[in-house]
Amino acid sequence: MYLGQLIWPMFAAGWVLALIERGRAAWGRLQPVLDAPLTVADSGSRTDVEPGRLVLEGVSFSYPGHQALALDAVSLQLPPGQTLGLVGATGSGKSSVLRLILRQYTQSTGTIRWGGNSLGDYTLEALNRAISWVPQEPFLFSASIAENIALAKAGATREEIAHAARLASIHDDIVRMPKGYDTPVGEKGIALSGGQRQRVAIARAMLTDAPLLLLDDALSAVDTQTETDILQHLRSARAGRTALIVSHRLSAVTDADHIVVLSHGRISEQGDHATLLARNGWYAAQWRYQQLEASLDAA
Repeated sequence: MYLGQLIWPMFAAGWVLALIERGRAAWGRLQPVLDAPLTVADSGSRTDVEPGRLVLEGVSFSYPGHQALALDAVSLQLPPGQTLGLVGATGSGKSSVLRLILRQYTQSTGTIRWGGNSLGDYTLEALNRAISWVPQEPFLFSASIAENIALAKAGATREEIAHAARLASIHDDIVRMPKGYDTPVGEKGIALSGGQRQRVAIARAMLTDAPLLLLDDALSAVDTQTETDILQHLRSARAGRTALIVSHRLSAVTDADHIVVLSHGRISEQGDHATLLARNGWYAAQWRYQQLEASLDAA
């Protein structure tokens, strides 16, 4: 009888010891990452961003370890409350513009100002609060859908979360799931499709009142009708707020106030949708190709 009572405690002791050793090994790998210095110096002193005009003047940039310029003397302006579309071929530098605005990197030459102040004048925390960003590959944590959306706003109510999900056209998909908003998404959102992961990330961004919204090809995995619905919701919900939309699908930027076409890190065309079509350049050719492709898919 005593031997039987000792079996489980001995198993438990071995399991706990193994768990401690695994945790110690994992911490040894994590600690150097936590101790690593920031790649961009957080030397700014301004703790509140003034949401004015966003200006890039003569910005050139190359990634560390690469000599080729990802951006070459790019100058553009985004007035407050307007939407700027950024398009171009793969590798033209679209995402690089967003990374510089987010201060994940620092430009080699040129200046970036927001509200009349250099981006370097703001603390990284202030910039993070003022910008809602949806990257190309959205990252979801191993938690419920509601918890993943609410990461953008601590203490968000279930009604606020559901409203953001409706803006991102994901609410109907969520309520059809067995546990609704309490459905776990798995590591990196493995339980969801690519389009659902993107829309959950958009809902997370829509939950905040950040004055600047950055969408980095965040609609690539959704169909054209869902894309249209989301963009309509964005325009109505973010009226008067600034947005920068990067997309390879030109239908996502047709209603933008201004569209910039990048080619090999330089601006090749710019104007609104009608103006760019009239110029019959890369934008017009790509528009005709994508419209033909969409009509063939519909047929």
